Amino acid sequence: MSRRLPQIHNVVEEHIGPFRQQQLDLEFSNGERRHFQRLVSGGHGAVVVVPMLDDETVLLVREYAAGLHRYELGLVKGRIDAGESPIEAADRELKEEAGYGAHSLDVLRSLSLAPTYMSHQSWLVVARQLYPQRLPGDEPEELEVVPWKLAELDQLMLREDFSEGRSLAALFIAREWLRGGA
Repeated sequence: MSRRLPQIHNVVEEHIGPFRQQQLDLEFSNGERRHFQRLVSGGHGAVVVVPMLDDETVLLVREYAAGLHRYELGLVKGRIDAGESPIEAADRELKEEAGYGAHSLDVLRSLSLAPTYMSHQSWLVVARQLYPQRLPGDEPEELEVVPWKLAELDQLMLREDFSEGRSLAALFIAREWLRGGA
């Protein structure tokens, strides 16, 4: 079913770090009025990189996750800087976080975090034909790089220290894309 988007009557905005919190006064097509809150990203989005060491092995990184106060295993990821394309940001983040560059980078799609209340989007990029190259990054410590076989995603998806939704979704999407004759 196709519906007309709600009419926005008013927006009240407050800045919170890199985000803007907005309170929307909405009217739906059936006449119902509601207030919704959303976080609007202040940047240019982010990238989630699936770095393929070879046809069967992805490189994961282990880094401190302040939100959960633990070390978390996941994919290379980071923000897209002003003037960067998702491809350029993916290559830079890969060099900063994992110590590799890529000769082949493919943008597969965008992923949203929580589209009912956030505008943030991350671009899923598959990186292949890797070569060693490190750039200084903004991480407070060097990240541990962990090779993982795509054939063992069933084991990875149940690990307590691998819980970030973008990383999990990106691996399954990339695996299917790679199987399809990339």
